[in-house]
Amino acid sequence: MTIAIPTSTAASETSSRPSIINPPNLSDPTPHGYSTAVLVPAGVRMAFLSGQGGHDATGGLSADFATQVKQAYANLGTALEGIGARPDQVAKLTVYVVDHDMSKLAVLTECVKAMFGKTLPAQTLVPVPRLAIDPMLFEVEAVVVLP
Repeated sequence: MTIAIPTSTAASETSSRPSIINPPNLSDPTPHGYSTAVLVPAGVRMAFLSGQGGHDATGGLSADFATQVKQAYANLGTALEGIGARPDQVAKLTVYVVDHDMSKLAVLTECVKAMFGKTLPAQTLVPVPRLAIDPMLFEVEAVVVLP
């Protein structure tokens, strides 16, 4: 999916929604659950959401990677609601994966596509040896565009 934004439109953008840019001369990242770039309109507020792990409402943490990822995205959705935002207002995600390997990519892609649909934010995956709490296997943080 490629959205071409003329410079004059980008400079006078009044919408608070980010615009997705996937240049045609780069490989299409959307099957992997992200976009190449996201253009944030001028004059909007931005929110930076702290990393959300896979803890449930009681603080419980499953030992299963897929369960943690699904819960972390549910927590991200709750954090977005808490600031009055929607998934289509997320411009950038950074995800941290303990002991990342390619088998984990399918779980991540599935969860991102389920939450964001075709409005895929820019995204960076950072493999890490551990997170703040030893049983944590996954964490996701977000940059959000607000009106």
